[in-house]
Amino acid sequence: MAEAGNTPVQGAGAQAKNSNPRTVSGTVVSNRMDKSITVLIERRERHPVYGKYVRKSKKLHAHDAENACNIGDTVTVVECRPISKTKTWMLKSIDERAQEV
Repeated sequence: MAEAGNTPVQGAGAQAKNSNPRTVSGTVVSNRMDKSITVLIERRERHPVYGKYVRKSKKLHAHDAENACNIGDTVTVVECRPISKTKTWMLKSIDERAQEV
């Protein structure tokens, strides 16, 4: 009976976790891979001692199923299940296209 009671709780927790995934915005820095992009996420943090704002960045690998992104595009990516060893993000939208020269 306790086993039956635990099953709905686990299911509810899984639904709550997937219903609100993390989304971040960044700039595409590489699109050389097939159906994959590298996105640079930058954030500003205040230094704990000096108070100066410091830029910190992180590169993410994201799944781009249609190969629609180009270098310099501003995109929004959403967290998803692991697609490969390093890809755990998926392209949600292309917010702004890079200017072509």
